[in-house]
Amino acid sequence: MLSVSLCGNRLRNPLILASGVRGNSAELLIRAAREGAGAVTSKSCSLCPREGHSNPTMVADGGIFLNAIGLSNPGVEEEIGEIRRAVRKAGVPVIASIVGFSPEEFGRLAERMEEAKPHMIEADASCPNIEHGGKMFSQSVEDAVAVTKAVRAATSLPFSIKLSPDVPNIGQIAKACVEAGADCITAVNTMGGMLIDPYAKKAVLHNRFGGLSGHALKPIALKSVYSIRKAVGDGVPIIGTGGVACGLDAVEMIMAGATCVGVGTAVALRNGAFRQIAGEMREFMRKEGYRSVSELSLDEG
Repeated sequence: MLSVSLCGNRLRNPLILASGVRGNSAELLIRAAREGAGAVTSKSCSLCPREGHSNPTMVADGGIFLNAIGLSNPGVEEEIGEIRRAVRKAGVPVIASIVGFSPEEFGRLAERMEEAKPHMIEADASCPNIEHGGKMFSQSVEDAVAVTKAVRAATSLPFSIKLSPDVPNIGQIAKACVEAGADCITAVNTMGGMLIDPYAKKAVLHNRFGGLSGHALKPIALKSVYSIRKAVGDGVPIIGTGGVACGLDAVEMIMAGATCVGVGTAVALRNGAFRQIAGEMREFMRKEGYRSVSELSLDEG
């Protein structure tokens, strides 16, 4: 009932551990697979190790999460070993996330990561872009296409481009990435936000600004996925990510046009999140008469 296909990989269900939620460790990716995820995504890794920002780097305010981790990771050389181990032991497709600070770096990362033989690569084009004065690569068609072309030239593995909702027309950018060689689109990354402690008269995060996630992001993610589906057509897979906390959230994401659903919020909020969400999806589908995920389409009438 829940099985889906993603870039040639068969998933037992459409729920994918979102990047960054469980870190770079193989054991934590394997744990998510054992907890019922249909596929798992590693935290983004860069060419060289990064310590990230100083604490505090994350805050939860009700159902809202704000983080400014600063892309902390052990670097690609160490991550290759972690991905290899995850591929051997997870029993589900493993997606290796990479993050570069120029298109050339993305290409070099994709080339190195191919040695680990992940099932897919996810190119995080929605990270701070040092070369262009603090912009994200995904904020313009030209920059997003440059990253896409660099990754496509460097690897034969299927790959997804992860986009930001902080743009006027995400569908246009997604379509350009697909035309440049991307096999899949991941939408969306976090959205920029800020929280202030009025008693301390300071921003809550050390970095001041951070990425907004949690349930508040879901309506934005749904709109983004819907817009991308309209732009790229039915043949391009989309991993819809943002604010998914229960089975009905996942159903909404698929109805908006997602092929698979990235799960991060629920992992933080619920024990056994993947199995619970999958069970809630099955219950909804049985009650409503759906036999497969492919039937979960939005009524446009």
